Amino acid sequence: MGIGASSKGTILAMFVNGEWIDARSGRSFAVTNPATGEAIGHMPDGGAVDATAAIDAADAAFDRWAATTAFHRADVLMDAWQLMGERAAELAELMTTEQGKPLQAARFEVGYGADFIRWFAEEARRLTGEWLPSGRPDQRFLSVRQPVGVVAMVTPWNYPMSMLTRKMAPALAAGCTLVLKPAEATPLSAKAIFEIFIQAGVPDGVINMVTASDPVPIGEVFTSDPRVRKLTFTGSTAVGRLLAAKAGASLQRVSVELGGHAPFIVYPDADPEHAAKGATALKFLNAGQACISPNRIYVHRDAAAAFTETLTGRVEKLVTGNGMTDGVGVGPLVDAAAVDKVAAQVEDARERGAGIPVGGYRLSGADLGDDRLDQGHFYAPTVLTDVNPDMTVYREETFGPVAPIVIYDDVDEVISLANDTHYGLAAYVYTDSLKTAVSAFEALRFGIIGINDVNPTSASVPFGGMKDSGVGREGGHQGLDEYLEIKTAGISLR
Repeated sequence: MGIGASSKGTILAMFVNGEWIDARSGRSFAVTNPATGEAIGHMPDGGAVDATAAIDAADAAFDRWAATTAFHRADVLMDAWQLMGERAAELAELMTTEQGKPLQAARFEVGYGADFIRWFAEEARRLTGEWLPSGRPDQRFLSVRQPVGVVAMVTPWNYPMSMLTRKMAPALAAGCTLVLKPAEATPLSAKAIFEIFIQAGVPDGVINMVTASDPVPIGEVFTSDPRVRKLTFTGSTAVGRLLAAKAGASLQRVSVELGGHAPFIVYPDADPEHAAKGATALKFLNAGQACISPNRIYVHRDAAAAFTETLTGRVEKLVTGNGMTDGVGVGPLVDAAAVDKVAAQVEDARERGAGIPVGGYRLSGADLGDDRLDQGHFYAPTVLTDVNPDMTVYREETFGPVAPIVIYDDVDEVISLANDTHYGLAAYVYTDSLKTAVSAFEALRFGIIGINDVNPTSASVPFGGMKDSGVGREGGHQGLDEYLEIKTAGISLR
């Protein structure tokens, strides 16, 4: 069934039991372009009753979908992968308009998101069990993996397409049905991904989506309905803790990918200019709005001058603006609150003695040479020097285009400094020593380590963190395991 619009002009983007529908309340909310502040659509503003209806549909469809062969599910996913590739250009343009990231970065995300669909299509064909030994000669054991059931999904706005495919593809490959609540800032991107899965042949009721401006009522239903057997969430640590606690009361399976405060360590034997180029590329990706973005850049004193000079020079050349404009490398932040948070951290650092060789201020339309961007949410790419532990930016995730440099002297102490955080998602190491690289990899308490590499992720490898950065893994064969239960049969041969 194609997408239409309600009589009020609302895009019918709630998808329940194979139909695009409006919210039961009839209410809607605006979706805006963060670069211009302009409304680009109005979405159904769903609530608890809509979430329950979606779970009804997913529960009713579960037995039928779980009974399909893994080969059939793999074929459906491969068709979705092909469709996503065919629509890559329009998907990227939609993402940039709705989320703000530069068009080139949006194109990369579309490809990255498609990779998850293809990977889990292939993994679906490898859903195997095993015979297990017994101490009794007349007994055999058989262990199989079966879908966990209805899955509730909550996805973020910063990667509005790839975070959907990273959850939806393994769930569908496993034989689960699902209900998605996409981020309120980026529901149009979610709608576009749903269109692809629908055209690929996912049956009615297997995938369902509820859009809402207020996620709380949806979350309450997701964590209290006994038919939901798994909750997966990507977002802030505070919200993840809350949802996981509520889900625990229902003994739901939970996987949560949460915040980060990634250290980026430059050892004295590393090429400081090479490290600075890597730090620039990673830190300002998606305007710093990435959970794996480096937040504490530890540079040995011997390398600090060359590193800072290179980093500052490259940041000065970054072009900020509307992501649809050629040459723009840094787009807007998601909303005004995000700009306020970045500004507050920078001001706190300034007051506590940090140097700011580049950036350190909000950007208006006049600053960007385009008055049409006056209602956008922009902050200048910023470098902070002389950062110390008393500053907020040293302790809290920024989620913005700010690169804080911390100078250290003792290579034996820097691992302890890096580990001194309740987060544990990603960390980065630059060194020319294999011994140093392996030692750092083993000692850092983070789930993902980039060694002379600022892109240590792929659909084929597990992604996830430790401590307050989350529970569970996405990607790799581990990503499929998150949606499966193990069932064992003891068989007597007497």
